[in-house]
Amino acid sequence: MKAVRYYGKGDVRFETDVPEPELLPGTIMIAPAWTGLCGSDLHLYFEGPLVPVSPTADDAHRLTGEKLPVVLGHEFSGVVEQIGAGVTGFSIGDPVVVEPVKGCGSCAACDSGRYNACGAMACLGISGGGGGLAEHVVVSPERVHHIGDMPLDEAALIEPLCVGYHAVKQSGAKEGDIVVVAGAGPVGLLAAASLKGIGATTIVSEVSPIRRQTAIDTGVADYVVNPAAESLADKVTDLTGGRGADVAVDCAGVQAALDELLQVVKVGGVVEIVAMYNGKPEIDMAALVFKEITVQGSVGYADDHAAVIELVRAGKIPLAPFITSRIRAENFVEDGLKYLQAEKDTQVKMIVQL
Repeated sequence: MKAVRYYGKGDVRFETDVPEPELLPGTIMIAPAWTGLCGSDLHLYFEGPLVPVSPTADDAHRLTGEKLPVVLGHEFSGVVEQIGAGVTGFSIGDPVVVEPVKGCGSCAACDSGRYNACGAMACLGISGGGGGLAEHVVVSPERVHHIGDMPLDEAALIEPLCVGYHAVKQSGAKEGDIVVVAGAGPVGLLAAASLKGIGATTIVSEVSPIRRQTAIDTGVADYVVNPAAESLADKVTDLTGGRGADVAVDCAGVQAALDELLQVVKVGGVVEIVAMYNGKPEIDMAALVFKEITVQGSVGYADDHAAVIELVRAGKIPLAPFITSRIRAENFVEDGLKYLQAEKDTQVKMIVQL
């Protein structure tokens, strides 16, 4: 079959003779339709394997048992193509999305329901086990979610939307809250979309003019601030009467943004960090202690797909505005990875079709 496979840093290949996956009892074969290109794909290509989530050419992943190469693509939609013996609740042709993350099922994190924090966590399209950039993928039915009449191209954004939604859920943000989102990259925009979906007021802080405009054009920002040219603190003070934001979501991953969020959140507020930092950021302990701020992290998602799909199907989170480019799988490296590395501010979500 045709597939895009990852061999290691700087080595991604579109191939036409990849072995077909085997349909086993208790599994479902899916024909992927659209696959989102993610920042993780960029890291894999330009920086190398994401150990321990990624296998290497020498070391197999603990859960999948696969070494490199592996099929890429973890943000994908598709249709049910074949159904293995013993599987119920699905019909041939059903439109679906696949939840790629899976834990070991036996560690403390998995036992607590936080399989996204499992130390042995595997992710389809990164760890082995198939991926969306192939003609076929075989998965367990518990990882497959019905999407009804949702367009398949838009459905490819369900997985990254779950990342933003999970951070919002973790933060405790609710309808009527005023929430600051730092960073308007894909995760920040989708976190803001999740906040709008639950009825919160969003203030998006972003230095890039293109990303600020995207936050406006997609409708996820009630207010947009350029922190390099204006005071985020003054904007929050004006909007809250000096009380401060209820919640702040850090999707920027830079020290200056974290400092500002600790400043603008209210007494007893929450700073939710979903961004990945290079190095170890400093925390303003005076703000943390004297304002009794809760600072916590968020990674991926856990049991969030059903709720996110319902929000989208109810019209509370429109996904079409976030699709900014469509490319073919055979052009994945040049038109996808290399283009995004050079022009990342011009895109929200690029989707790929085989």
